[in-house]
Amino acid sequence: MKFGLYDQNNQVVLTANQVAALRVFSAGLAILPFFIAKVKKYPAGTWTYILLSALLGMFFPAFLFCIAETRLDSGIAGMLNALTPFFVILFGFFIFKTSIPRIQLLGIIIGFGGIVLLVAGADHLSFNSLGYSGFIVLATVSYGLNNNIIKYKLAEVPAFTIVILSLVSLIIPSGLILWFSGFFQLPLGEPVYIKSTLATVVLGVIGSAIAWVILYTLIKRGGVIFASAITFVIPIVALFWGWSYGEGITGVQIISLAIILAGVYLTTPLFQKHKELFSRPVHTNDAGRAGD
Repeated sequence: MKFGLYDQNNQVVLTANQVAALRVFSAGLAILPFFIAKVKKYPAGTWTYILLSALLGMFFPAFLFCIAETRLDSGIAGMLNALTPFFVILFGFFIFKTSIPRIQLLGIIIGFGGIVLLVAGADHLSFNSLGYSGFIVLATVSYGLNNNIIKYKLAEVPAFTIVILSLVSLIIPSGLILWFSGFFQLPLGEPVYIKSTLATVVLGVIGSAIAWVILYTLIKRGGVIFASAITFVIPIVALFWGWSYGEGITGVQIISLAIILAGVYLTTPLFQKHKELFSRPVHTNDAGRAGD
């Protein structure tokens, strides 16, 4: 997103709306051949939830993240993205009537504390920066609701089918946004625009189309909480790419990251799995071998 928004001198090349729309548009075009090849095989009666999933899981977050990236470092945006599992659990509880174990509730509280520390420790804390952090939070709210919709309302639809139908349905609205934003009137043949456009297209094809297929497959196979556990990795990767882009990494960010990831860990099945492993009774033969 940063390479799509700015040139090497940190001057604006494409607007946030143009980058977000181009990301979705290119992802839709990349997946379009699969839609054409299987156009008669898609299930009927699921379009309402497909369109809702497209908006909540792809369209709105793409714009929210791009707008936030104009004022926030990539590392902070990545760490805020770790809120996703918390909203997965909360929406599952309030809308889909799933239970919240106490340990997951504790994880939500700990993770929220890490987010508060992260925002409070920002170098240039202002109501403006708080507002742009809110865009990321809204995106994670959208992700949390969408993950539950996929799990509980689109359970019978294959993950790849959901991605195909969602992205194809977004080609026209994202294309219209590109047109009315003046994207096609830009000097796209100039090197700086080629670089920004190429970076955004790569983001759309790899970071959206392919990544969403993987994510939705994880939701189908492992459940919404397990799939959202990928946020263990996102903040670390975001910090690395932010650092490579020239953004600084502070001690407060590292501490905040550790607290957030601890909260995320408690909300996922990984904690319960490890807890059972270490609480498993030791058999006599095992103890004897340990003593030897």
